Amino acid sequence: MSITKTSNITTSAVRAGINTDTHHGAVVAPIHLSSTYSLKGFNDKRQFDYSRTGNPTRATFAETIAELEQGSVGIVTATGMAAVHLICQLLSTEDTVVIPHDCYGGSFRLFTHLAKRGQFNLIVVDQNDQQALAEALAQQPKLVLLESPSNPLLRLVDIEEVTKACHAAGALVAVDNTFLSPALQQPLTLGADIVFHSTTKYINGHSDVVGGVLVTKTQELGETLAWWANCIGITGSAFDSFLALRGLKTLPVRMKQHQENALQVAQFLKNHQAIDAVYFPGFSDHPGHEIAKKQQAGYGAMLSFEVKGGVEAVKKLFDNLELFTLAQSLGGVESLISHPSTMTHAGMEIAAQLEAGITQSLVRISVGIEDIDDIVKDLAHGLAQSQQ
Repeated sequence: MSITKTSNITTSAVRAGINTDTHHGAVVAPIHLSSTYSLKGFNDKRQFDYSRTGNPTRATFAETIAELEQGSVGIVTATGMAAVHLICQLLSTEDTVVIPHDCYGGSFRLFTHLAKRGQFNLIVVDQNDQQALAEALAQQPKLVLLESPSNPLLRLVDIEEVTKACHAAGALVAVDNTFLSPALQQPLTLGADIVFHSTTKYINGHSDVVGGVLVTKTQELGETLAWWANCIGITGSAFDSFLALRGLKTLPVRMKQHQENALQVAQFLKNHQAIDAVYFPGFSDHPGHEIAKKQQAGYGAMLSFEVKGGVEAVKKLFDNLELFTLAQSLGGVESLISHPSTMTHAGMEIAAQLEAGITQSLVRISVGIEDIDDIVKDLAHGLAQSQQ
């Protein structure tokens, strides 16, 4: 784990846009809500001319994320799925795409439905199965999507090793880094070509903005995707960029508390009689623990677990929680709980869910930064009631 990276990220995040206003000396970067910008004269554009194409507030946010991810170009989109869809603009009908069998349900739905429309060929594979992955790469895909840790079972892949194999096959690699944020993992430094996030989650951190961002390793790839983002009109708004930038400033310190709480919650659940299994990379017996130690600066604050008694016990658990909110999403300061099968991964057919290991008894939680005693007390009460 790199203390130096964390220190640099903390300073960069806090200082983003600070003291850049040359007009009035505002310490915090102002929101530029104007939809359009005047030209200096005939055919003489300024840096910005129309906010779909470029906006000062959005540019500050994009540049900051690019710096934190150690990439070249950041592109802010209206949603996280818009960022995923933007990557698809690199593909043509004869291209092949490889995605993990256990990726986020929204990503799975997008790729499978675009493939059904003939926009590209799709291979869905367990990327921890080396033989299956090698067979997929033998098809010479144009793009390989990685998600590490995966949603919702927290499976990990060795990004550096898998990326080397993908590049050898001529494929671009895009990594979903939403679960960890650049505070804990930087896929571009591990060889990936693109990293993307739903900024709705940890980057914003307050559950009041929907947005996305992607960062490219090279300037050329970034310029291509920026052109497409403007062309199809999926760039993020100035106000959402301002809020996400504000949230980003506290990302490193929030992640410290998130992780401290998550570790204690995971330990509590692991020893609870109502739990069949806990999925958390911070445990030494987790299959991806050594990979996490190698490529992450922490274990994150997401975990999932299987409740004894199946879906009826899960319902009782949800009905008896007061602090945890039953809701979609993750990464906010508040603790959230969800049922992947009927919520985040409802876009996957049941057979695909089971193939990915998503059962009706699986519960996913995003551990917030509330007092840890209150968090554990709430879970203890709900789990006790779930077994009645």
